[in-house]
Amino acid sequence: MSLVTLLPFIVLIGAMFLMTRSAKKKQQQAADMRNQMQPGSGVRTIGGMYGTVKEVNEDTVLLDAGPGVELLFAKNSIGAVLTDDEYNRIVHGIEHDLKSDADVVPDDASSLTETDVSADDAAAASDDKPVDLGKKDADDESAEPTVDAAPAEAKTDEQPKKTDGGSEAK
Repeated sequence: MSLVTLLPFIVLIGAMFLMTRSAKKKQQQAADMRNQMQPGSGVRTIGGMYGTVKEVNEDTVLLDAGPGVELLFAKNSIGAVLTDDEYNRIVHGIEHDLKSDADVVPDDASSLTETDVSADDAAAASDDKPVDLGKKDADDESAEPTVDAAPAEAKTDEQPKKTDGGSEAK
């Protein structure tokens, strides 16, 4: 056998080795993450349920999912152990702001514009003129219709052209 025929097999075996090695690393990281769970830490299950760890056993985890709701999960079903800030942000909607004196971005753009006109005055001013959303220019409105408009109207009075589709019933 020559080296040229063995080369694809060697490359294939090397790729398989690298893929299994990375998968083992991910499994080891997930196992380490699950082993560092402690009572009181927030977790997300692989099904997307959030809860607080109440007890950690050999193969199971008891989660507190709400007032009076305790759920027993397999340890392998824990998808992520969350930090306290992340858990509070997701579950309770509490934002932990490290820069409390930083500029806050408003939800709407009305506070970004600085005008002396109050909201009532602005609404009254907008009601004074109706807005025409047509494509006419101001010069087109004042001009009278030209001679070209009459032939266009005459063409519409003619009989429509026959088409091939659906004219004959069989």
